[in-house]
Amino acid sequence: MDDLKEKLRNLPLCPGVYIMKDEDGRVIYVGKSKLLKNRVSQYFQNSKSHTPKTVAMVSHIKDFDYIITDTEVEALALECNLIKKYRPKYNILLKDDKQYPYIKVTENEDFPRIFETRRIVKDGGKYFGPYMFSGGIKDSIETIKRIFKLRSCNKVFPRDFGTRPCLYYHIGQCSAPCAGKISKEEYRESLPHISEVLNGNYDAIIEQLKEKMLEASENLEYEKAARYRDKINNIKTLGEKQKITSTNYENRDVIGMFRENDDLCIQSFYIREGKVVGSEYFVFENSQDSDEEALEAFVKQFYFTATNLPREILLSGEIQDSENIAKWLSEKAGHSVKISVPKRGEKAKLIKMLNNNAAETLRRHKFKRDKMNSEHNEILSKLTELLKLPNPPFRIESYDISNISGEQSIGAMVVYKNAKPSVKDYRRFNIKTVDGANDYESMREVIFRRISHMYDEEDAVKDGTLEPANAKFIERPDLILLDGGKGHISTIKDLFDTMGEDIPVFGLVKDDNHRTRALISEDEEFEIAPDSELFKFLTRMQDEVHRYAITTYRRKHQKSMVRSELESIKGVGTATKNKLMLYFGDINKIKNATADELSEVVPRSVAENIVEYFKK
Repeated sequence: MDDLKEKLRNLPLCPGVYIMKDEDGRVIYVGKSKLLKNRVSQYFQNSKSHTPKTVAMVSHIKDFDYIITDTEVEALALECNLIKKYRPKYNILLKDDKQYPYIKVTENEDFPRIFETRRIVKDGGKYFGPYMFSGGIKDSIETIKRIFKLRSCNKVFPRDFGTRPCLYYHIGQCSAPCAGKISKEEYRESLPHISEVLNGNYDAIIEQLKEKMLEASENLEYEKAARYRDKINNIKTLGEKQKITSTNYENRDVIGMFRENDDLCIQSFYIREGKVVGSEYFVFENSQDSDEEALEAFVKQFYFTATNLPREILLSGEIQDSENIAKWLSEKAGHSVKISVPKRGEKAKLIKMLNNNAAETLRRHKFKRDKMNSEHNEILSKLTELLKLPNPPFRIESYDISNISGEQSIGAMVVYKNAKPSVKDYRRFNIKTVDGANDYESMREVIFRRISHMYDEEDAVKDGTLEPANAKFIERPDLILLDGGKGHISTIKDLFDTMGEDIPVFGLVKDDNHRTRALISEDEEFEIAPDSELFKFLTRMQDEVHRYAITTYRRKHQKSMVRSELESIKGVGTATKNKLMLYFGDINKIKNATADELSEVVPRSVAENIVEYFKK
């Protein structure tokens, strides 16, 4: 505490960001302030005025850092960056923005493509989004491809010029730049039109295309005029899919909110040219934050990654730092962004509609959540009773081995938490000590390594050399299910006897048609009604671990085959193959690299051999 007091005394009276840390050095909160000294000092005094959440956070603060900025707007941008980086426990957090889709137009390429992506890369491409309705994105992308005849392939130019056009060209859905059917300049003429469409401005592009259609018709270029006519009709169809909500054609986002006890829902509508082009909701369960804090956190975190900012953002309530947020967003957008809380008129009606939508969304969410929790609790309760487990198995790990004739065996581990798959905890193991197709010994190796990793991480956390948040195996399984029979169970039971472990182990066996049949132990088989929720749950788990094992094996096998294929190219041996893989990191990057790029690693003659080989 003495160290903290000394730091507090030396805090400057200027804008900046403060970073709170716990005893393990983990960042637990990030905030910003116009006056760092005043704001940070408030956390350590007048605790009676603090919310329960703030009291809990302050009790875990053992240290803090701070970064000085020139302006409040700079502090705001830095705060958003650090929250995204550290995802602190006591900050209000949206779902990871990586899961939200964007539409990318690769304007950095001579012949651009358009596709959905969930990663923003500073490579010269143009991004639109994020969008909240992935299905609608796919429809829009396919329509735009069809209208402007954009290529769908991943061919690299100029390397792939002179190839034969694909089926899309022959059915009129690609302009075939690969076969020289269109020039670079003519192909890129559509880029401004695509941007207009993705910004929701259908009328302007339709007028431009009408002018070109009439000009082509006057010049007796009837086929060309017909192509423009088809584009106009397709764009009209795309625009008609959106719901008109306003006679005011300003681009705006409308954000409403509804709270019920400690559950909070924020609902957003994204309106472009008077039409709703997207909608999304965010639910904060057991929220101890005020409506104002939650709304401000949403605005800052969501628009931190947004690439297509509106002219106006309508909010259902006031937020503390709206002026600086508006300045920050205006700088990001390159145009003025206004934040307002309408009290009357058409805009206030939109807010009321959003608040009502948020209330209905929260009701549906809670019903679905409660129903799912009830089902999951019942499943775990039935499983606990059936297997006579000491406690309900919150964390279940299921294992399977995959190989073909014993070659390149893979062990797969899938994890279910509270009866729901936890994909981030899935793991795969390359079998290292077993030769041939020996499932028992392969399973022994996999689970030995998994439990050993757990022991190592427990020791590392105690020693302070590993942060718990970075541990991958430290969580102990409550139940292990093997894709196999009594032989597999006996093998793992013997292993656990030598390791001093008592984790329950059972097998999931299949019938002659390769369908889930039952759970078994070393001594008995447990009958489960095929129409029960428990049986369906176990079937899904067995199918999931088998799917994960097979796809993981195939991916590894395919990669190995392609790596071996490299060595069949003239001038490429094992050493050269390893240099290429180390430099490019991925076989697909090698296949798509130009001779100049490959020459950074290998001699020019070898680079040309590689390009020629993969061009076939």
